[in-house]
Order: sequence, then C-alpha cells, then structure tokens
Amino acid sequence: VQLQAYGGGLVQVGGSLRLSCAVSRRTASNNGLGWFRQAPGKEREFIVGVSWRGVPTDYAGSVKGRFTISRDNGKNTVYLQMDSLKPEDTAVYYCAVSRSPMAASRTESYQYWGQGTQVTVSS
Repeated sequence: VQLQAYGGGLVQVGGSLRLSCAVSRRTASNNGLGWFRQAPGKEREFIVGVSWRGVPTDYAGSVKGRFTISRDNGKNTVYLQMDSLKPEDTAVYYCAVSRSPMAASRTESYQYWGQGTQVTVSS
C-alpha cells in the first residue's frame, strides 16, 4: 500500500489549505484513515481520523473548528481542509491507513504511512 500526500505549502496566517492523500489500494476503503502532524522537535500529533464509513473521530483540540476531514472511497482519497491557519500549525502533515475499519489516535494503530507534506504558516 502506498500513500501520497500533497497540497502542502506556504500560506499566511488566516489562510487555507486543502491536503489530499491518495491511497494506492482499493482495499483501503475498508480501513480507517488518519491525519497526523509533526513539528520540529516535537512528537507526532494526531489531528483527526475517519472510519471506513466516513465517520470522523474527535478532532485535536488545537484544530477543532478549523480543520475538516473527509474521504472519498471511490477515489481512495482522504482530505484535510484547513482553515484559519495559525503559525503553530506549521508542521509536516502525514496521512496513514489504520489497521482496522476504525480510526484511533495512537500512531501504533496505523499500518501504512505517507511520506508527509510540509505546511508552513507565516505571520
């Protein structure tokens, strides 16, 4: 299984970005998907996940109300819409395929990881 995340870039404070993550195998439509991020010098942080049915988990408190996850099983793709971006959102963002139909917050719950896409929010 391969994951390709894209859509990152440089954006000003208050701006928006939409990340996409394409999964190579159709069977991933039976698995939960998640988004994580990792800032320099910090641990990888769970942002949000979505079950195989498209039901999202709780969002991390730091992004609640600003980020929205969705998935399109027909396109084997999961999205992360990021609005009202802040400098503290600067990080490498990763998508991952869960080991189960559900999505959890622990990194150990995920089997496959994308290579990451850099998001930089300038003030």
